[in-house]
Amino acid sequence: MPWFVKIEEGKVEKNTFDQYVPAHRAYVQELIAQGHKAKTGYWAKMGGGMLLFEAASMEEAEKIVARDPLIHNGCVNYKLYEWKIVVE
Repeated sequence: MPWFVKIEEGKVEKNTFDQYVPAHRAYVQELIAQGHKAKTGYWAKMGGGMLLFEAASMEEAEKIVARDPLIHNGCVNYKLYEWKIVVE
């Protein structure tokens, strides 16, 4: 299954963003349980983060990202890419 990467940048105040972090974590756990091999994290030295996951197609990946609480609640701007793995 193809891998996808959502690269994001925060666009709301930290206290607003932090309200949705528990829901985002729960959503990622749900993706893992569904077999999407999701991983999420944030940049150590700048605002924003990344969600890495498997999906059957770009269409499915877009639907997955749209349901992310950080997206659904307008907390981040993002770009979504299909990631072609070269070496594992």
